[in-house]
Amino acid sequence: MSILLESGALLLGLFAAMLVLLEVGRRIGRRRLMADATGAHSGVGALEGAVFGLMGLLLAFTFSGAATRFDGRRELILKETNAIGTAWLRLDLLQEPARQKLRMDFVHYVDLRLAATRTPTTAAAETIARTQQRIWSQAVAVAGDSGDSKVAQLVLPALNEMFDVATERKVARETHPPPVVFVLLLVLALICSAMAGYGMAGSRTRSWLHILCFAGSLLLAIYVILDLEFPRRGLIRVDRYDQMLVDLSATMR
Repeated sequence: MSILLESGALLLGLFAAMLVLLEVGRRIGRRRLMADATGAHSGVGALEGAVFGLMGLLLAFTFSGAATRFDGRRELILKETNAIGTAWLRLDLLQEPARQKLRMDFVHYVDLRLAATRTPTTAAAETIARTQQRIWSQAVAVAGDSGDSKVAQLVLPALNEMFDVATERKVARETHPPPVVFVLLLVLALICSAMAGYGMAGSRTRSWLHILCFAGSLLLAIYVILDLEFPRRGLIRVDRYDQMLVDLSATMR
């Protein structure tokens, strides 16, 4: 909830700043019109087109990248669920009592993965790493004691895939554009607001419909980009896809 409140405060502040700059740009434009009615807008169209084009390009690239990373995170949840499920089934190739011990460690491991997904911490990451090492060491020992190379060829690669996907998810969660990209996005939104206000200086009265639609559209686009980029903090979330791991955990018990 605190994240939502902080994001809401940031967006409201940006919205207010855009309205202020729209008005500032309009007043500057009206003064230019009063001082030079014929040359106030001379050459301004090309500058406005360049800045608004840059803004549109940046919005398109950041939105596309955020949507791609969002889809990638969803796919990795499915990939990890399948990898754990495959490794779980291949434990049937091992002999008792080691098989039962590994199954208990698997259940514990899935619980750790779910907890770390919802609340990632350094302590949780360290616990998961220790659990992975324990599962791997036990599987290597059991596969070696069985004397059947086919068991090792089936069980160990499945475990390796399971651990690799966990690492992929960790990297995907921490992969974002450089902060300067978001700063540039906000700065350009403010610059475009001032230039849009300047372009509206020719009218005697303010068109609140156009002003609010312009500011609201930019604000909504920026919000969706940020929400897609951080899908566990806002309204657009990947949490419901964790249900696949929850269901898998239930089948293990």
